[in-house]
Amino acid sequence: MVTKMHADEVELDVTSVRNLLTEQFPHWADLPLSRLASAGTDNAMFRLGPDMVVRLPRIAGSAGQVAFEQRWLPRLAPELPTPVPVPLGHGVPGTGFPWHWSVFRWLDGENPTVDQLDDPARLATDLAEFITALHRVAPDGPPCSRGRALSTRDEPTRHALSQLDAEIDVPAVTALWEQALRVPAWTGAPVWLHSDLSPGNVLHDQGRLSGVIDFGAAGTGDPAVDLLPAWNLLPASVREEFRTATGVDAATWARGRGWALSISLIQLPYYLHTNPALVASSRHVLREILADAAIE
Repeated sequence: MVTKMHADEVELDVTSVRNLLTEQFPHWADLPLSRLASAGTDNAMFRLGPDMVVRLPRIAGSAGQVAFEQRWLPRLAPELPTPVPVPLGHGVPGTGFPWHWSVFRWLDGENPTVDQLDDPARLATDLAEFITALHRVAPDGPPCSRGRALSTRDEPTRHALSQLDAEIDVPAVTALWEQALRVPAWTGAPVWLHSDLSPGNVLHDQGRLSGVIDFGAAGTGDPAVDLLPAWNLLPASVREEFRTATGVDAATWARGRGWALSISLIQLPYYLHTNPALVASSRHVLREILADAAIE
């Protein structure tokens, strides 16, 4: 049984997805189909045959990601050093499902597990190479909601803090958030961003980065948010190596830590009882950021 993470989440199972395939892509309808376990919050994933995956929005708020990925992933993929999803089919509402959906090429690899990385230094270098390549692509896409000033996150971040008295050291974390808000804002040209480089959106194989998935929140803006792996995935021992490889300045690094802090704080109370993997990741990020602050 799949636990719902949102009050307005639609019901999706193998039968409903096969019905959509039968209606719209009958040449794929008889292929093996199985739901993939995932901590993803916006979309449900179903493995289709040996080399495809069906991706469907869980909620209305993520339905717009489909058109975005269908348009922009073919544009970005040739310019990136790491495989990303390639759209193979664009589904439309049907058989009771209300939104557009996608069929993508399957990417091999597994989500990395924090503290169990085969070669963290190699992964840090690979991630930095992907990030810098993405940031060099001509910024011809729409603005990213996570590419704006960090101050736009102040209200939801403080609201989350008000819900976490029993979970974290609220005064210490609040002080770090206020410190992040004082960092100078980005004044450079916008760059392409993935904006959600969480462990669940990264694939690795034998220590190497093998894929980056879920571009639904991508867009253009301040490059800081793409530094998230420094705190949500990579160990402290390679954090400086990752920072050097990305080539960012001190203010961008500090804003990146602020984004990691804000995202984790907002996720924690919302998914506290529905998404254990995301809650564990949020707690990990907060521990890493507090440890960073203790040695500065």
